[in-house]
Amino acid sequence: MNYLIRSKKIVTVSQLGTLEDGAMIIDDGKIAEIGNYERIKGKYPDIDVIDCSNYVITPSLVDCHTHLLEYAPTSLYSVTPETHFLAGKAILLHALSSGITALGEQICGHPFCDFSKEDYQKVGRDLPIDITFATTSISIGFENLAHFTSITKSRGVTQFDLSDPLLVQMIALESDYPGENIFINATPANFTEKEVPRAGEIIYKQEELQRIVNIYHRLGKRMGAHVAGEEGINLALDAGVDVLHHAHGITDEQIEKAAKLGTIIVATPMGGTHLQPNAPEEILKFVQKDIPVSISTDSYLPPFQGTSWLPFQDQALKGPDVLMLIAQPAMKLLKKHDYDENKILALLTDNPAKLLGKDDVFGRLEAGLEANFLVSEGIPGLEIAEINQIKNVFYKGVKIIDRL
Repeated sequence: MNYLIRSKKIVTVSQLGTLEDGAMIIDDGKIAEIGNYERIKGKYPDIDVIDCSNYVITPSLVDCHTHLLEYAPTSLYSVTPETHFLAGKAILLHALSSGITALGEQICGHPFCDFSKEDYQKVGRDLPIDITFATTSISIGFENLAHFTSITKSRGVTQFDLSDPLLVQMIALESDYPGENIFINATPANFTEKEVPRAGEIIYKQEELQRIVNIYHRLGKRMGAHVAGEEGINLALDAGVDVLHHAHGITDEQIEKAAKLGTIIVATPMGGTHLQPNAPEEILKFVQKDIPVSISTDSYLPPFQGTSWLPFQDQALKGPDVLMLIAQPAMKLLKKHDYDENKILALLTDNPAKLLGKDDVFGRLEAGLEANFLVSEGIPGLEIAEINQIKNVFYKGVKIIDRL
């Protein structure tokens, strides 16, 4: 497939910045050339043109922390093992319709799902979406703490087992990126507060956590952790955890320390831990300290109640369709502080692509990368927050969602 696509502006999230009256040449699923429309059209006078000159083109979105294939199907639908992945495919289609063409998916182990990483990989193999998997262990804050791992699947393990070097090594070897490889705090998951009274309880001692981090690093792997609260974050920073997922309740001193250590943060403004999630002002502080930060949904998830930046009035589970909505307050705050729209949009595109190890594949619009892009009424998250304002979604140059 070879064509030219034109828009009133292209926000490239690359060194090219924003191109007014921009155009891209798409060839065999990749961006072959990008620049000013008149110049490129003059160079290729006979090429087919898709005219989107009333709209904005941006990279498609990357949600780097999700639970769409393991926990969401049983939470949203009355599925059995035979229909679990039918629900999974429906959920992935919903993500695509929300402008998301790449995911960072967690495989934690689930009491009702005896599936392997390979089973989850098969689901997305023939779909127009890129999924990178993190294999993990998980601790859920029920009255009796429940522990599972991606390796042991539906069979629960003990808290002691979570630090077993052999099991840790098996999890680490299968993990493709630093997702929630371990849960330093017991998670509320997507349960109500009454169901998980021990959510937030710290699971690891410092020496246990240090041994786990060392195993990942010896294998040449970066490690990420679910963590919240000053004590848990101190444990993570002191042990050399590479990526803090959530980091709810982080202090200014800890932000300074994370910046010095080169720690990455995945912010989840909708929730995901026992504490109030990342406020827009907190995300601004991360950016001001040059901490690589991505914004993610952690979906499917009930939104945290009592925040000033979330519009939700109930605790119904929210999915990938709210990524732009929950990111918008922080993105608008960054704009007020004179950050460039390309740097702002990177929180939903290039930064999470880097975390997934895919920044040489997608996340920006530049020659040689995959043609994964959106045609929208405005810049996702910054100027628009409703998915019907995304008119087209392209994956590897092929239009897969069409609202025009």
